[in-house]
Amino acid sequence: MATQPVILVAPVFSTLANLGFQLRRTVFVLEQKVPAEEEVDADDLTAIHMVALMEGEVAGVLRIVRRPEHLKIGRVAVDSAFRGRGIAGAMMSRVLEDYSGEVGGRFFLTAQTDKVGLYERFGFKVFGQEFMDAGIPHLAMKTY
Repeated sequence: MATQPVILVAPVFSTLANLGFQLRRTVFVLEQKVPAEEEVDADDLTAIHMVALMEGEVAGVLRIVRRPEHLKIGRVAVDSAFRGRGIAGAMMSRVLEDYSGEVGGRFFLTAQTDKVGLYERFGFKVFGQEFMDAGIPHLAMKTY
């Protein structure tokens, strides 16, 4: 049986959250060439940050931003050494399980177009046209 990740909420500015930010920087800025000034924003100060731990390492990260109309999931990233092991899916399951009681269970995200299938498995539906964000094609998705 494959080892499941341990998923924790990491308070902003904690050591664990800082390791999550480091992983985001590696994935988005170094691998995907997102400008560093676009990767971190003011929402990081108030977001709920989750990290997935595997084999003693921060293997995945995401954030949840509370909005009046929905919860916005974003900055989903998995370390290249841990990809293909269900970490993003495990994090999504945890978010949907833990936060479905808020704002009527309405979730929103913008997915890199090649990642849409992951979110469709959790009931997200594409709406609107493809758009570019940080030079990467994206689609808006929601559960409502």
